[in-house]
Amino acid sequence: MSTILLVEDDPDIRHLVSYKLTKAGFDVVEAADGPAALRAVAHHPPDLVLLDVRMPRMSGIEVCRELRAGSLGPAVPIIMLTARSRPQDLEQGYAAGATEYIVKPFSPRDLQERVEAALARVSR
Repeated sequence: MSTILLVEDDPDIRHLVSYKLTKAGFDVVEAADGPAALRAVAHHPPDLVLLDVRMPRMSGIEVCRELRAGSLGPAVPIIMLTARSRPQDLEQGYAAGATEYIVKPFSPRDLQERVEAALARVSR
């Protein structure tokens, strides 16, 4: 069973995504902000990270950079979740180390499919 770290400050979105992925058979670890995400990675390295961009205390971009520079390395997929969809926002996310970028609002089914595809790519 793959472990997914879900980093989202909105409790409603966090609950919806966690529920959907848990029902799909994933082990989901939740974090409400960047510092909590970094602590979670240190205690239980995930197989994939779903990361909101706009969060209090520490942006998803900052978290992504720290994860890539730290123990997570380049192999673990990081999928950014955000309402920011301008080309420069995507460029910033990819430059920070994101593997993929999903714009809110999103379909829970599409999210699940993209998570499964990202995990399948790294397990080959």
